[in-house]
Amino acid sequence: MTDAPNPLSLAEFWMPFTANRQFKANPRLMSTAEGMYYTSVDGRRILDGTAGLWCVHAGHARDEIADAVGRQVRELDFAPTFQMGHPLPFELATRLTALTPPTLNRVFFTNSGSESVETALKMALAYHQARGESQRIRIIGRERGYHGVNFGGMTVGGIVNNRKRFGPLLPGVDHLRHTLDIPRNAFSRGVPPHGVELADDLERLCQLHDASTIAAVIIEPVAGSTGVILPPAGYLQRIREICDRHGILLIFDEVITGFGRCGAPFAAQAFGVTPDIMATAKALTNGVVPMGAVFASTAVHDAIVQGPENVIEFFHGYTYSGHPLACAAAMASLDIYARENLLTRGAELAAIFEDAAHNLRALPNVVDIRNIGLVAGIELKPRAGAPGARAYDVFNDCFHNRGLLIRVTGDIIAMSPPLIIESGEIEQIFETLAAAITAAA
Repeated sequence: MTDAPNPLSLAEFWMPFTANRQFKANPRLMSTAEGMYYTSVDGRRILDGTAGLWCVHAGHARDEIADAVGRQVRELDFAPTFQMGHPLPFELATRLTALTPPTLNRVFFTNSGSESVETALKMALAYHQARGESQRIRIIGRERGYHGVNFGGMTVGGIVNNRKRFGPLLPGVDHLRHTLDIPRNAFSRGVPPHGVELADDLERLCQLHDASTIAAVIIEPVAGSTGVILPPAGYLQRIREICDRHGILLIFDEVITGFGRCGAPFAAQAFGVTPDIMATAKALTNGVVPMGAVFASTAVHDAIVQGPENVIEFFHGYTYSGHPLACAAAMASLDIYARENLLTRGAELAAIFEDAAHNLRALPNVVDIRNIGLVAGIELKPRAGAPGARAYDVFNDCFHNRGLLIRVTGDIIAMSPPLIIESGEIEQIFETLAAAITAAA
């Protein structure tokens, strides 16, 4: 007779971005995943309405990616990329730059979105120093921006709870106002019509600090983690114009929007605005192996990569930059994305997804709906004295009772399903969500 397995202990794992005591009192645990669905430890199928954590664009457990990683771990499990190399990151970089705007043709590999942001910020500072403008040390972020959890990303980010417990952070940073304007733009379909003038906040900061001291502006084309905030019509174009006028680099944080979320390979293409540096991660490997990539323009790269050939030009990097397993997963993911047209599928399904999302407009306590491509934010009215409680009840109800995984930030519900989703599953997601929102009234 075999001994029964020990019960799973939840105590030791300190969970990230989680109310640990609340979770461990009523855990939500997955055991397997395939396609559009997770299976919970108690055997229930859970429709994935969030692509894992904005990253599983081709759906779960794709054999092609698993086989590529399995082969790679047997052929070359690790090789350093400090003063050494292996072919895979070079091949991957070439394939990736075929998808980006033409000027973004140099790639620096990282292991996460947070690391990609840190890398992008350091590139911007190094660029200006290399050009003899070492006084350009200031970075401009944006209120409600999320740029990861390292000190640079926290500092340029603008989400209060991510910052308030960790001291004064880094100097030389200021913030633009965010672009959420519910009174004027509530229930806009796609890009909201009002608010382009908010871009002029950058001119104000140029006057306040002197533009010659500003190295870069970093923004998310669509702010995801804070609750799906879209840029007003013309906003990104005006930001680009102001940066050009003052010699300021523009950094796009496309960790969430990259690889098809907005209906084009990158939001830069969806909005027709090309940054100087672009930070990515998440869907690069379909979430299978941690990896990020920072794309830089030739001008940024060539300004830094100069001087004596035997001297390291950019004193930055990570042990696992260009890791063989991550490269294998990324290239297998790119094969699937190309074969199934996933990088543009969001544009094909956008109208269906938009209609389904905006069908929730008449539900109780829905105060705004925002959408683009295959991402939507549904903002709920907070309960008096209990902000976040209403959306959390919807989240819990969806998972435990209705078989749907959603994501909540405060009282905002974010939907970002895998790009393989079909119209029937879109209908299922929003019908389920409608029932849960109604029950939480």
